[in-house]
Amino acid sequence: MKKQPRRDVPSTPRQSAPAQPASRPLPTRSLWIAAALTALSTLLAAGVWADWYFGLPEGAEAQFVGRQTCLECHQEQHESWTGSHHDLAMDLATDQTVIADFNDATLEHYGITSRMFRRDGKFFIHTEGPDGQMADFEIKYVFGVDPLQQYMVEFDRPADMPASEIARLQVLRVSWDTHAKKWFHLDPPDVREKLAPTDDLHWTGVAQRWNNMCADCHSTNLAKNFDVDSLTYHTTFSEIDVSCEACHGPGSLHVQLAKAPSLFWDREHGYALARLKGTSNVAEVQACAPCHSRRRVVGEGYTAGCNYYDYFSNELLTSTSYHADGQILDEVYEFGSFLQSKMYAKGIRCTDCHDPHTARLKHQGNAVCTSCHQHPAGKYDGSIHHRHADGSTGASCVECHMPQTTYMQVDPRRDHSLRIPRPDLSVSLGTPNACTRCHLRDERLPGPPQPDADTHAARLRELLATRPELAKNQYADWLALAARDDEAVRAHLARVDRWAAAATDRWYGADRKRPPSFAPALHAARQQDASAESSLTALLNLSEMPAIARATAAMELSAYATPDGAVADQLAAALTDRDPQIRTAAMSSIQGLPDPFLSRHGFGALADPLRSVRVEAGRVLARLPQSDFRGPDRPAFEQALAEAFAAADVDNDRAGGHLLRGVLYESLREPEQAEAAYRTAMRVEPTAVGPRSNLSSLLDQRLQTIMQEAQQRAQAGDRAAAEELVAEAAP
Repeated sequence: MKKQPRRDVPSTPRQSAPAQPASRPLPTRSLWIAAALTALSTLLAAGVWADWYFGLPEGAEAQFVGRQTCLECHQEQHESWTGSHHDLAMDLATDQTVIADFNDATLEHYGITSRMFRRDGKFFIHTEGPDGQMADFEIKYVFGVDPLQQYMVEFDRPADMPASEIARLQVLRVSWDTHAKKWFHLDPPDVREKLAPTDDLHWTGVAQRWNNMCADCHSTNLAKNFDVDSLTYHTTFSEIDVSCEACHGPGSLHVQLAKAPSLFWDREHGYALARLKGTSNVAEVQACAPCHSRRRVVGEGYTAGCNYYDYFSNELLTSTSYHADGQILDEVYEFGSFLQSKMYAKGIRCTDCHDPHTARLKHQGNAVCTSCHQHPAGKYDGSIHHRHADGSTGASCVECHMPQTTYMQVDPRRDHSLRIPRPDLSVSLGTPNACTRCHLRDERLPGPPQPDADTHAARLRELLATRPELAKNQYADWLALAARDDEAVRAHLARVDRWAAAATDRWYGADRKRPPSFAPALHAARQQDASAESSLTALLNLSEMPAIARATAAMELSAYATPDGAVADQLAAALTDRDPQIRTAAMSSIQGLPDPFLSRHGFGALADPLRSVRVEAGRVLARLPQSDFRGPDRPAFEQALAEAFAAADVDNDRAGGHLLRGVLYESLREPEQAEAAYRTAMRVEPTAVGPRSNLSSLLDQRLQTIMQEAQQRAQAGDRAAAEELVAEAAP
């Protein structure tokens, strides 16, 4: 029998031996699994961390991919967008897109009879051409859909031009009224007469050119591509209308991230699209602003999500575009008005009222406002507030707070400054008010009888009898006549304004709180009143006022800026304001001050974070001696100057762009380059007056310099040299 191994255990107690380290027991299966899971978790954690940390490569630039790529994942949004004004902003002329009558329809306008017809499946118009002769022109594209549709003809297209490029497009003034379903002639503002074929406002003129007037807001990723040497366009776009990437930015990186086998979007770029949401409304409003503002371009390459003021500079509250209180006057779109509003200041954004994909209002009627202004019943949406019968025009929020003005003869647009009607300002300053607009032609004004009620009715009847066109003219036309010293119209408006001011006093109390207004200061500036300087200075320093109004004050203060005056110091301080509109306006307003002042206060603007300010600084400071720019100021000036030239080149198809280049060259004391720029401007736009005037002045200065030098040489006894200089100066 085999023996079992004996335990080596002492039988009697003895002294314990020194302890020896115990051998590691063999791991069990569960321990192996735990260790494996730990290792796997570590690897997974490292992988997840790496997946999160290592995203898009540094410097990755997004490219446009087109709506077909977007709708693979965003079909609901695409369906909402389809048929919207953005979708129908522009298209090829086809049976599906043309909505006007081209069945041998005719329209007579100022002695010209235009005929719209079809031939070989295409659309044509027989009308006056650029040479003054009647001819047939093929309609290549349609423009817009409601409340009017316009039509475009292509010129200067060579046979070998690629299909992806568009030559010069001209927008016909013969247009289709979508609502009335009839043709009409779209006259330029304030021009009610036949236009000569050589007139810039003629449908074949530069003012009706799609490439430089309309294209960048009606198509996506547009490049104008004007060749100065050949005076031809090679315009391109990624999509013919306002598509997804016009608002969200180019989508290639977003698509790359969406299709990647990753748990995360990019830690730096997020969805790799324009970040339009967030606590601030600025990003979204600025994404809409490029196409909904009157502005000048200061840099090419804008895509959604970029800072507006890196690429554009919006128009301020000028006397030709806005009334003194900021209400719309000319066709200024919405951005400049919205910047004035309390809604904008409180963080309201465009999509609070408008659906971003259908572009329609989210609600109907007063619900657009009461969806946010949810107060006890009747506080705002009731007669206790608006003092009109429920359901009447006066009970509509927008009629009082967003009065409309009709542009392009059939296109009513609402003022987005969302202001409280102020007929008291109308009485004192002559600004518009919503009350007078509605009751403009009332013989009997509502409410208790006014002392001059019978006189008012009689005078209105007499006015309309002698001026029947006033029965059709809108409020803006009456205001324009009053501004042109039409005493009868002015007197009528004054009567209605006084009535409206008295009515609001009666309803809400003559001692009610009236919000401060920037209107008196801007009105004083426009009237060159003695109080203008102090009023504008006060407005510039009122931080609670809209920045666009304060910037306008800075602009107007240029007339009062003297080297040692307080206004100059105020403008210098404004160069560091938080708002780029104010910094840009202040920079422009100090341009007439002496060189030492510019050197002392203007150099900081050269390194401004926003290009619109830098461009203005480069333009203004270009006249300083180059030796003034030392150290870090030198590269900053060179960059700002280069950006100023690039901003001018944006308009290389207009005389103005080359005119600006010439002015910059003159400031830099480079007369030969200035002369070349002015001559190019004249070649690009032969009817422009500015380049000819500047060139004439430049040549006159050169002649005077030569003649002075010749006289000095003659007096020194060098008659031959003097005669040689005179000969060189001779034409």
